[in-house]
Amino acid sequence: MFERILGRCPVTMSRPHYPDALRRIGALSTLAQFDPHIAGTPPLGIDLADSDIDVLCHASDPMQFTLAIWTAYSRCPGFAVWQWVSGDRPVVAKFRAEGWTFELFGSPQPVQEQMGWRHFHVEQRLLSMGGTRLRTLVMDQRRAGMKTEPAFAAVLKLSGNPYQALLDLETWSDDALVRLVAQVSDEDPLSPQRTGQPYV
Repeated sequence: MFERILGRCPVTMSRPHYPDALRRIGALSTLAQFDPHIAGTPPLGIDLADSDIDVLCHASDPMQFTLAIWTAYSRCPGFAVWQWVSGDRPVVAKFRAEGWTFELFGSPQPVQEQMGWRHFHVEQRLLSMGGTRLRTLVMDQRRAGMKTEPAFAAVLKLSGNPYQALLDLETWSDDALVRLVAQVSDEDPLSPQRTGQPYV
């Protein structure tokens, strides 16, 4: 058992592409019963050197989810698992393998209803419409220190709470989102590439 578990968490000098890392540690097969979905910045193509691989799961039984990830990954470097004390009390696990940090998130909510997935889906739609220009400006903000959702909100000039502002775009039509991203200009004088500072 010890050797089998260690085999899922090899230490590598280089970081493979995120789908290869997931395959090598058997994440999707290990979590198959929990409807795993890959989210976060790597699938969006806006990841940084320290970005995590996020796996969102539907875990109606938190103990069953915890046991599954403990059995598979508890020997991995940096392994930790905890349960939130608020909301739906999801279980979260983190560990390192294949040059990446993995974060596994198990909530009693179906994945499609989870905030992380809803944000991811909105960002995916925006990037598909905004192309290279939007991706570049978002990456500028991320390199300047911003988290993903605030970076999108800053570039798109969304007011208020950036997390809620992105969720508000869920119901927008494709045409409306196209008009929104069309207003983004790579000549924006507030670009951190030109000022050296993130948006405020």
